[in-house]
Amino acid sequence: MNRFSRRHGFEPPDAEITVRHDAPAELREVLVDIAYEAGLGPPGVRATVCRVLRVSEDRSNWSPFPNIDDEVRDHLGTCQWYEVYDIIEAIYARFVRFDEQEPLGGDASRHERFESEINRYFRRNGIGWQLHGGQMQVRGPEAFETTMTEARAELRSSGRETAENEIHQALLDLSRRPEPDLTGALQHGLAALECVARDVTGDPKSTLGAILGRNKGLFPPPIDQAAERLWGFASEQGRHLREGRKPEQEEVELTVHVAAALANYLAKRLKGI
Repeated sequence: MNRFSRRHGFEPPDAEITVRHDAPAELREVLVDIAYEAGLGPPGVRATVCRVLRVSEDRSNWSPFPNIDDEVRDHLGTCQWYEVYDIIEAIYARFVRFDEQEPLGGDASRHERFESEINRYFRRNGIGWQLHGGQMQVRGPEAFETTMTEARAELRSSGRETAENEIHQALLDLSRRPEPDLTGALQHGLAALECVARDVTGDPKSTLGAILGRNKGLFPPPIDQAAERLWGFASEQGRHLREGRKPEQEEVELTVHVAAALANYLAKRLKGI
């Protein structure tokens, strides 16, 4: 929908992220509206919702409004929070199939419109998720998103696919539902940095800790000390986890963020060391 505000570039700033492991009531309602606007009617939404939730469609409901619409909203209003995001992925996949079978004219396909609108809602309402390529991924502040995107692009373009994949896996671990794999995210985030450090120093077998100890000029001070402490934190929390000491998601996101930024720095500035 080409609204006045979007035509003229009037957009509110992203809201602070306050929702992660939840699907607020308003999101459950708005999701239905966005699906309708993108081109999926009540029968199609119902079929998708019922398939994901493994419930039968009420065949006595035959009129799109209000009967089928009410049925859809009732299911969405009572399902588990993480099932709402499962349904978002399923609706997106359905739009992809429609676009493959019957492409739309114009600037955007059905699945692109759906993705754009649902992500806009997330940003405006402080929901820490985003739909990207058909999968829900954890969303951080703008600086986090920029760092992740730039690091992955730089690593990919410089031929460091293994390191790029480690960052991708860290994001997937942070995005797991209903509970994120925080230790896995820590391990993958630091593995990305370790891969790049091994590559630029020509030391393919040493741990990141050992590489940092032998290559004091790898990062400028005091960033070199921060990198060593980052390694120590990730080793304790991600590799040698103690009973009763579970890292917080905010701590893990920060660690992955910093590790990606450091990997990006090495890939850009220290090629050929």
